Amino acid sequence: MSTTTTAERSAPQRPASLAQLSPPHRRLVSLDVFRGAAIIGMILVNNPGSWSHIYPPLRHAPWHGWTPTDLIFPFFLFIVGVAITLAYAKRLSRGAPRAELVGKAARRALTLFGLGLFMAAYPFVTFSPEFGLSSNVTSIRIMGVLQRIALCYFAATLLALYTRIRTQQIVLVGLLLAYWGLMAWIPVPGHGAGQLDTPGATLAAYLDRLILGTEHLWSQSATWDPEGLLSTLPAVGTTLFGVWAGRLLLAGEDDDHRRTARLLVRGVALVIVGYVWNGFFPINKSIWTSSYAVFTAGQAFCALGLCYWIIEARGWTGWTTPFVAYGVNAITVFVLSGLLAKTLALVKVPGAGGTSISLKSYLFQNVFLAVASPVNASLLYALCWIAGWFVVLYAMYRRGVVIKV
Repeated sequence: MSTTTTAERSAPQRPASLAQLSPPHRRLVSLDVFRGAAIIGMILVNNPGSWSHIYPPLRHAPWHGWTPTDLIFPFFLFIVGVAITLAYAKRLSRGAPRAELVGKAARRALTLFGLGLFMAAYPFVTFSPEFGLSSNVTSIRIMGVLQRIALCYFAATLLALYTRIRTQQIVLVGLLLAYWGLMAWIPVPGHGAGQLDTPGATLAAYLDRLILGTEHLWSQSATWDPEGLLSTLPAVGTTLFGVWAGRLLLAGEDDDHRRTARLLVRGVALVIVGYVWNGFFPINKSIWTSSYAVFTAGQAFCALGLCYWIIEARGWTGWTTPFVAYGVNAITVFVLSGLLAKTLALVKVPGAGGTSISLKSYLFQNVFLAVASPVNASLLYALCWIAGWFVVLYAMYRRGVVIKV
């Protein structure tokens, strides 16, 4: 005889696998806006007029701790996770085979990784003091922002397509705890275990030097890489938090206000957990500590919840166009902006006293410093950079041009 109660029979059953989710009925403008805000933040902090004159919130934390700038990259990975859930739920509902989706995901991941290497190697050749391969090519940085996105995207895609939500949550917790244990208890030759206060003394830095070689690390350090190999594990966790958030957005029995509440409640809880964990494993973007992954995921849940409530629940969309224009072509503008910024730094023009300076320095000194103090001129340069790219992206948006990687 069945012992199922009436309450149990009437309780909504949450789909366990991605294939069981109801696909989204409309494109979520709130996600495009959130993505657009994240990429605008990336471009803003990557393109000051002068690296010597930057407001503190637009700098990364020197090591432990965080600033608003340290939220941008994890927000983007979180958004990747949300998009994985929304996109694949829709494709699976149309009968797309999982193997086909994995093949497309693999090609996309390889493209992203290749674009990251392309940006790192640019400009490929040097013309001074003599023509030849650029040091960017011979000592190319192997890891980077796009490379990390590629790895996290593919790993999260496999888990989203082939595992149930409970398995994904176990993997997420396992990744964060395992990374904490490795960083805290595995001794590093010459340094010992758990030396987290010195960048080059961590296990993540040691493995990057051992596997990648010092010549292929971040150019500003010969001992560690902020997008290194081991620290990609908790970054996959950040992406899985986004996969989880995407499932909340597809909860068929909920209305928009309930979805908003679910996102905000989880966000606040994760922020608290991240702060508590910070006392044992410091919040640190450069080594993507587990506390940092949890804390920033909580912030991302809250930010997405706020965007969702304003745009989807309340319908206040009149202000969204600039963010959507950036959001639908986020990777495109990240790549093109990075290449153009490098080009402006490479092109030399006559400077004061018969010397030559970069075209970027010339513009900053002769245009922006003429109208503002150094720190405000530096910020103005970055804002003009964002405005200039918006003109391009808005024209693409109006014509329906979306470049998909």
